[in-house]
Amino acid sequence: MDACEQLQHDGYVLLRQAIPVAWLPGLREAFDAGITSHWPVPRGWDWRHALVDDNPQILAVCQLPQLLAAAGVLIGERFFLSQVEGREPIGGGGYQRLHRDLSNQRPGDTVGALAFLDDFGPDNGATRLIPASHRPNAEEAARSEHDESQAIQIAGQAGDILVFDVDLLHAASLNPSGAHRRSLLINYAAEGLYDAHQQTAALRQVRMDTSARYAPGDFVLASA
Repeated sequence: MDACEQLQHDGYVLLRQAIPVAWLPGLREAFDAGITSHWPVPRGWDWRHALVDDNPQILAVCQLPQLLAAAGVLIGERFFLSQVEGREPIGGGGYQRLHRDLSNQRPGDTVGALAFLDDFGPDNGATRLIPASHRPNAEEAARSEHDESQAIQIAGQAGDILVFDVDLLHAASLNPSGAHRRSLLINYAAEGLYDAHQQTAALRQVRMDTSARYAPGDFVLASA
């Protein structure tokens, strides 16, 4: 399989060192400055949430060519950047059950990405996922999301970006050490979802300009 076929099969890719190292100190500073508890809807008690979508460097991460290339492969049509916010599990918190975020109108119309600003692994609650679980058959769809037998836990370095189809079974893990695991949660959506996005943007505290459009052929996904 080439890189695009592998991504479509697995439902995710971990882009190693996609963020320039020189950007990381400024991104962490923007994350820390953006931490707030003032959101229109409740947020999890065991997470720090950062409002960061007015920061030019944060938005530059969202538009990295390799990230847009991966999103384009999964969405398969014109798409837009719909949201970015900062998230970090606190010590002793962050655990989630395996779940699917679910596409809006058709499988593959929404893609998530986690841009890691700190090294990540089992010690600080890195993401678990089940590869190739984003297009389940009837038997697989009925499988309990409590079944962790096929889950893997990713690990890597600050600057890596996990890109995934939102229908992939995935979850954050407990942060047992309390060490930093700051990340940017980024979402992309097919162009046809723009009106629905606009209707809920205020509830999600989206302030950035989301008018830019990207197409799958605009960028080339590099081989791993």
